Amino acid sequence: MAVLRFPENFLWGTATSAYQVEGGNIYSDWNDYYPAGIACDHYHKYQEDFDWIAKLNQNAYRFSIEWARIEKKEGEFNSRAIDYYREILLSLKNRNIKTMATLFHFTLPKWFAKMGGFTKKKNIFYFQRFAQRMFAEYRELVDFWIIVNEPQVYAAQGYLLKIWPPKKRNPILYLKVLRNLILAHKVIYKNFHQKDPQVRIGIAKNNQFFEPHSSRCTFDKLTVKIANWWQNHYFLNKLRNHLDFIGLNYYFHNKIKFPFFIKNENKIVSDIGWEIYPKGIYYVLKDLKNYGLPIYITENGLADKDDSLRERFIRDHLYWIWKAIQEKVDVRGYFYWSLLDNFEWEKGFEPRFGLIEVDYKTSERKPRKSAFYYAQICKTNHLAT
Repeated sequence: MAVLRFPENFLWGTATSAYQVEGGNIYSDWNDYYPAGIACDHYHKYQEDFDWIAKLNQNAYRFSIEWARIEKKEGEFNSRAIDYYREILLSLKNRNIKTMATLFHFTLPKWFAKMGGFTKKKNIFYFQRFAQRMFAEYRELVDFWIIVNEPQVYAAQGYLLKIWPPKKRNPILYLKVLRNLILAHKVIYKNFHQKDPQVRIGIAKNNQFFEPHSSRCTFDKLTVKIANWWQNHYFLNKLRNHLDFIGLNYYFHNKIKFPFFIKNENKIVSDIGWEIYPKGIYYVLKDLKNYGLPIYITENGLADKDDSLRERFIRDHLYWIWKAIQEKVDVRGYFYWSLLDNFEWEKGFEPRFGLIEVDYKTSERKPRKSAFYYAQICKTNHLAT
C-alpha cells in the first residue's frame, strides 16, 4: 500500500451554501421559484453540524452569507442576521476551523432581483455595499473570501436555459450578467485590499475537463479549444490581477464532438447521471497552474444516496490532486461537497451529496460510512492507495 502525503497545513474541509441548508430563506428570489422550506434546518442546528465537522477531523469550512437575510429590504441591514453570521464564524473559530465565506452563491434578495439583478451595471452598487458591510463586520473572522460562485453556471442557468431564476432565455442579458459580475468582483477586490492588504480573495470557478471525441478530427479539437477558452478561462482571464487564489469546483468531464455534441462514455455515473471521471481534475489543475496562484478545491462531490461510490470517488479524486501537487501545482486545500444532504437547487431534495445523511422529516443527522473514511484522511493528512 502506498501512502501519499499532502503538503503541511493543507486544508481539509466541506462546503455548503446558505439557501441549500439553512431553511426559512423566504426573502430570496429562489423562494418564489423553488422553495426550500426548512431545508436541513441548519439555521437552528449549526452547532450540531459544526460539532460533526470537528469530530470528522476537518480543519476548514466553506459556507455562504445569505444577502437576502442580511438586507431583506433595500438599504435596511438586519442586525439579527448580522449577529447570526457572526455567531456562525465565532463557533467555527472556537473549533479551530478555517473559514471561507462566499458572498454570492446563486441567490439574491427579492428586491434586488426585481431591480434586474446583475443584468444592470448600476446595480453593482448594491452588491458592493453589501460586500463592504460584510467585510466591516467580519474581517477578523473570515480567512478566505469568495466573492462569486460559478458565475458562468449562474448566468447560463438563469439567462440562457430558463432553469433558474429569473428563467429567461436572452443571450444579451447573459453576457451583461457576466460583464457585471466581473466588474463587481474587481471593485470589491480593490475595496477589500485597500482596507486590508493581507486579505485573501478568490472565486469559486466551475471548470470542466474537455477532450475531443476523436483526437484525429480537427473540428473536434477546435471545438474543445473554444469550449476550454470560454468555459474555463474567459472569466478568470478577466480577473487575472484581481485574485489572490483560485477556487476550483470540479464535477464535469465532457468529450466534445463538433459542433458541441457531448459524447461521454459514462462508465460510472452518480445518482443524477453525472459522469464520474476523477482523472479530469488533474488536467484541470494542470491547466490552472499557468495563473501562478494558489488553488483550493472549493467543491467536489457526487449524489450517492446509498453511499456505494463516495469513498472511491474521494480516494480517486484525491489521488489525481496529489499527482498534480507532485508536478508543482500549488493546491492548498480540498472541500468536499457537501457536509450535509441538502436542497440541490431545481432538483430538490432527492440528490444526496452529503457526507452526513439528513432525515428531512426529523432533521436528524447521521454520518455515512464515507464520512469516516474522509475523516481519517483529514486526520493523517495522507491518502492510502
